[in-house]
Amino acid sequence: MKTTSSPRLLNRNDVKTLSLSSLGGTLEFYDFIIFVFFAQTIAHLFYPETLDPLWSALNTYGTFAAGYFARPLGGIVMAHFGDKNGRKNMFMLSILLMVIPTFLMGILPTYESIGYFAPVILLLIRIFQGIAIGGELPGAWVFVCEHTPKNRLGFSIGVLTSCVVGGILLGSIVAFFINAIFDTAQIMQYAWRIPFLLGGVFGIISIFLRRYLQETPIFQEMKKSKSLAKIPIQEVFKTSKTSIITSMFSTWVLTGCIIVLVLLVPNFMSHKLQVPQTQIILIQMLTIFSLIIGCILSGSLADKIGVSRAYIVFSIAFSIVALIFFYALYGDYSNRVIFIWYVIAGFFGGVMNFTPLTMVSIFPPNIRFSGLSFSYNLSYAIFGGLAPILVVSLNAYNSILVGYYLAFLGIIGVGVGIFLHFFKKYKQTL
Repeated sequence: MKTTSSPRLLNRNDVKTLSLSSLGGTLEFYDFIIFVFFAQTIAHLFYPETLDPLWSALNTYGTFAAGYFARPLGGIVMAHFGDKNGRKNMFMLSILLMVIPTFLMGILPTYESIGYFAPVILLLIRIFQGIAIGGELPGAWVFVCEHTPKNRLGFSIGVLTSCVVGGILLGSIVAFFINAIFDTAQIMQYAWRIPFLLGGVFGIISIFLRRYLQETPIFQEMKKSKSLAKIPIQEVFKTSKTSIITSMFSTWVLTGCIIVLVLLVPNFMSHKLQVPQTQIILIQMLTIFSLIIGCILSGSLADKIGVSRAYIVFSIAFSIVALIFFYALYGDYSNRVIFIWYVIAGFFGGVMNFTPLTMVSIFPPNIRFSGLSFSYNLSYAIFGGLAPILVVSLNAYNSILVGYYLAFLGIIGVGVGIFLHFFKKYKQTL
């Protein structure tokens, strides 16, 4: 249903909070995601050359997945203190935990220099990054939610989510210029380190930006009225089991939009189409930009017709377009047609915006951070962590199955939207 809140435009403080939170999220998510743009180079440098190419790829994506498996730990701990001591403090901590490992990645010796210590240290770096990002994104969603009028919540969450996706776009831009400026030998020798060193600089900028943020008025009011939960996660399990399950299914949909559609599919396209890597990166950049637009427009649509209805519309479209794209990719179609459908699929990948929009609405304020963070990070650890291995395996068996997997996630989105529409507990807000 539509919100019954009195209409209000975003004021100057709202815009400032949204802008600083979004830009900081862009820079921090870049730090976490830049790894995947150089996955093939990392596989060559950090694992023995005698490994079968498939096993090398699985090891590299497994290391990437380790960051996702570590997210619940960071998310639960930081969310606990976020619900107890304030949202802003955890915002600052998550950046510090991200900056140091990213910089270390830029100076890490390879397998040729230190042998098996290289992949072990690489794994530890990804774990620390996972802990950091586990508190970052849930904290950002809660922070913006509690600074935003309800009738603009969809748009505001859409802007924040799109800026986080912008971190992927920033990573692809950096990857494009690295591939354009340096040849393969130079990238393998030293240029692959540049994006990670840049990430350390971006992290310092994020810390500076967030010094200007203020604690959310909702948390300040809860603290003043002494309505904070003593053990937030315990209260989550006691009162919000249905919300946890709903959030986990919705997060599963989000993992397909980011990990599969945006991060992994370009690698499949590169092998299938046999076009220059710079061309693949360019179309990936355009698709990410399309996804950014999709997140913002999906949020605006939710403000007009309600979250549940907008969720259903975008989910149906995502399923259909994802299948069309994969049939085009592995059928007898021109590269131009394939690229057009990929960009369209990216736009409807904006269905991912309904995940945070749903979660910030269905958990009570005093356990919002803990409930959202636990559900989101646990689901991302399971479905996001296993996605690279699952998709690489599906692609090796029958490439079109990856398209059916994305269509299946769209159907899950439809189910969540229908549930939210008819479940009485959520009907007033969604």
